[in-house]
Amino acid sequence: MLRILLRQNSVNYNFPKYSTTRWKSSTSLDDYDYWQRSKVPTMHFQKSLPRLPIPELKKTSERYLNAQRPIQNDANFRQTEKLVQSFISGEGIQLQKELKDHDSKNKHTSYISEPWFDMYLRDRVPLPINYNPLLVFVDDPKEEFNTQLVRTSNLLISSLRFLKSLQKGILEPEVFHLNPSKSDTNLFRTVTKLLPSSVSWYGAYMFNAFPLDMSQYEGLFNATRIPKKGKDLIFRNPSARHVLVMRNGHFFTFNVIDSNGHIMEPEYISSCIKHILEDPSAENQCPIGVLTTENRDVWAEARDHLERLGNKEVLELIDSSIFCICLDDKTVGDNPEVITRSFLHADGVNRWFDKSLSLLVSKDGKAAVNFEHSWGDGVAVLRYFQDIHKDSTSHRWIHPESEKSFKDVAKHISKLEFKLDEKAKNDVLKAKEKYNSFTNSLGFSFFEFHGFGKTLCKAAQVSPDSIMQLGFQLAYNKLSGKYVGTYESCSTAAFKHGRTETMRPCTMATKEFCESLRGSHQPDFQILRSMLSNCSKVHSNLSREAAMGQGFDRHLFGLRKVAERKGSALPEIFKDPAYATLNHNIVSTSTLSSDVVALGGFGPVVKDGLGIGYSIYDNRLGAVVSYYKGSADGNGFKDCLEEAFRDIHKALLVK
Repeated sequence: MLRILLRQNSVNYNFPKYSTTRWKSSTSLDDYDYWQRSKVPTMHFQKSLPRLPIPELKKTSERYLNAQRPIQNDANFRQTEKLVQSFISGEGIQLQKELKDHDSKNKHTSYISEPWFDMYLRDRVPLPINYNPLLVFVDDPKEEFNTQLVRTSNLLISSLRFLKSLQKGILEPEVFHLNPSKSDTNLFRTVTKLLPSSVSWYGAYMFNAFPLDMSQYEGLFNATRIPKKGKDLIFRNPSARHVLVMRNGHFFTFNVIDSNGHIMEPEYISSCIKHILEDPSAENQCPIGVLTTENRDVWAEARDHLERLGNKEVLELIDSSIFCICLDDKTVGDNPEVITRSFLHADGVNRWFDKSLSLLVSKDGKAAVNFEHSWGDGVAVLRYFQDIHKDSTSHRWIHPESEKSFKDVAKHISKLEFKLDEKAKNDVLKAKEKYNSFTNSLGFSFFEFHGFGKTLCKAAQVSPDSIMQLGFQLAYNKLSGKYVGTYESCSTAAFKHGRTETMRPCTMATKEFCESLRGSHQPDFQILRSMLSNCSKVHSNLSREAAMGQGFDRHLFGLRKVAERKGSALPEIFKDPAYATLNHNIVSTSTLSSDVVALGGFGPVVKDGLGIGYSIYDNRLGAVVSYYKGSADGNGFKDCLEEAFRDIHKALLVK
């Protein structure tokens, strides 16, 4: 059973009362409280969303073998073929039946949802680098609004407006419009609103529009992953009205929603942020937040000890907060490595990595989001990220001159204090030492190519994403001479409780392109141009299949989980070394392309791997490459990427 602990009134929040008298303004309460007032209710399509399909066993076996072919030699591939054929004609038939039977009894969700949560919550590795990704905002276009105080205040208020719109059900539903000019219209909203929720999805489909699953959105706020021995749980308390603010490793809380459910006035919110920024306390010499960088079992034991010391209420205030704001005393400037290190991992002193969502703001006003990954995926986070950037730069509630109306709010802010003994202090000290060693082992390379981007790809009638992925394959082959397990994430949010599907961009088409290019001193770019088009066709088909729930990774994962629950011997297909090799994702890639994302990144998923967060712009390409020093050659890979995209560019220009 999914371990989510939902509490409504578990803590007595003794915050001082603040007058709810509103400031004099032409702005109404509703205009201030809500970012959107959607004509169509937020969850209107949720009830009628299609369910994630379970692929046919034969199709899964074909797709699996297609992914194995380019990374295996002939002898090993023949052995894998035999095991696959044996599986689909033997044990696989019964496992497929049991998976379908279980799915038919749980029509409220998807077959992947519970085991996927379970996988995340059982993993014992530390969250930072291994799981928590980062997204960095582009600056506010008005330079004077990029101070730490003003930027934090406006992003916080916009976040609350997003939250309130979500809670009231007036946040615009997430819909993928195939032809926005025909479906992203008032007519679409009027017609679909009139339809009952039980059939509303079908009405959207008639407009060639596809509503997406929004079940993850409740995980954005008032939630924390709590460490437990063996398996963590997700704590949620949607009734809490306070935010958590961290500075110099100290914890502060204050209410941002009043007793009537309205967002507190802008000057009050910004005054609280200002008060915390001016707190004279030096860096906490025993920063409890660094414990969230630990192995999950180690942290679970340390947290249990903290609770026994009398810190349970303090921890629940942290866990139930709307989200965490980390105010850093470090200036990051425009150096991409400094920005990435500061926001992806930092030194752990001023972080609580267990929070579902953390808003990070540097001393010079650079802002980012770091999020815990078990509760959800990039679709919900990117929507929040884009919305609050747009709102905070179009509705600026706090201005550089707002300090003239700031208030004395000291009594409304609680500074949290932990009761500690020598064991607790020693736990923190050990965590700091381990985390420092861990983060020092991480390296970054930053790639930017200005030769081409989406514009040229579309003119050449090839998928920009396929070209990016081909570049990664070519670069890794140039670097190592190998073809390896490669991961690209694809959302299955078109289905109820869909999560992600794995695409395998290393295909026979990409391998043939690489072999042809590297096997000749004088490559025939006319032939390469044709091969490049084939790479795009194959990749686009994989993308379509994955998005429609017709990949193979999640299906095999589900079948394996059925076998494990039965307690019988694991089928040979899962013991095959080729299965482990494919899932040892040396090249792990993900993109969240958006005009408001300045930079995004994550850590490698295996010791000898590369973590590649990439973006495709109109006329340039970019990537943040992470790796472990001494185990992978990130700088060499970056150099090979330069060569790879020069070669691909030449092929693209052939008419």
